[in-house]
Amino acid sequence: MSLYKRKDSSVWWVKLSHKGCRLQESTGTADRKEAQEYHDKRKHELWEQQRLGVKPRHFWEEAVLRHLAESGHKATLETDKYHLRWMQPHLEGMSLDDISREVIDKLFQAGLSEGVSNATVNRRLELLRSILRKAVHDWEWMDRMPKMHFLKEPLGRIRWLRKEEAVRLLEELPEHLRAMARFSLATGLRQGNVKRLRWAQVDLGKHRAWIQAHEAKGRRAIPVPLNTEAMDVLLRQQGQHPVYVFSYKGKPIEQVGTKAWRGALDRAGIADFHWHDLRHTWASWHVQNGTPLNVLQELGGWRDASMVQRYAHLAMEHLESYAETYAERAELSSLTAGYVLATVKEVAAERLRVTH
Repeated sequence: MSLYKRKDSSVWWVKLSHKGCRLQESTGTADRKEAQEYHDKRKHELWEQQRLGVKPRHFWEEAVLRHLAESGHKATLETDKYHLRWMQPHLEGMSLDDISREVIDKLFQAGLSEGVSNATVNRRLELLRSILRKAVHDWEWMDRMPKMHFLKEPLGRIRWLRKEEAVRLLEELPEHLRAMARFSLATGLRQGNVKRLRWAQVDLGKHRAWIQAHEAKGRRAIPVPLNTEAMDVLLRQQGQHPVYVFSYKGKPIEQVGTKAWRGALDRAGIADFHWHDLRHTWASWHVQNGTPLNVLQELGGWRDASMVQRYAHLAMEHLESYAETYAERAELSSLTAGYVLATVKEVAAERLRVTH
């Protein structure tokens, strides 16, 4: 049957074959009449491709599958999957040629209506743009792609918790998320590296762990010295999963920004805080406790020193001594005293003039 429904869907699907070329895809509609029209249109297009050499149409699902197949090396692959899952209902069954500026604008507004940040909207659009660029330049599935405009993002957002806020948050989190959050605050590892951390990457005897270069965002291996807090978390996780350090109900953890996470934030009275801000918190605490920025850069696996400079304002003790030394050498105190004395004399002279 060329038109059919899957068991788990009310949408009609089309299955066609013409001279060795096979096609199987969703019609995007639950209406039988509309599905039949779609079927007839696709059948005609398939004939054109075979007899007239017309370029075949490619669909969103095809592009997603090919993108994922070619992106297995990406450190941000899990993040890509998260954004693609969000985009799927909006682009399901759509031809790549039909993804117009109007469609992108609707996608744009859908994200904003959910209250996500400008940065999240931009990351989704950047992923969509990347896939469409591949379809044009690498796969030759399209002749052109629509232009995209992005939202302005706040520069250098640094959101971190005070110690008492962190304690409140940890108390409200469920056990599996609490363990991950504690480990994040102790090591500064990114969300993906914590979720995918395997026991094979941990040496409890030497109090160390490591993130391999292909798993790190900066494409450099990250040494992870395990302090007392991190060791305590790992020892409590032993025996829960044979491969992964962190798990939930016997399975690796896929998402952390869940309803449980948001509920814990609400109960702890903490607003405008994301999981990645645990890394900001770790870095901020390090700087406030005197860790040199070059050491922090190595611990955090940043390739660019400018990323670490975002935290420099949190540690000014080393600058205070230089400022004081300058004041002493320049004899600023005597200059200030001279300025005050001159001002007093000017005021006294003016009063005498007015009196007489």
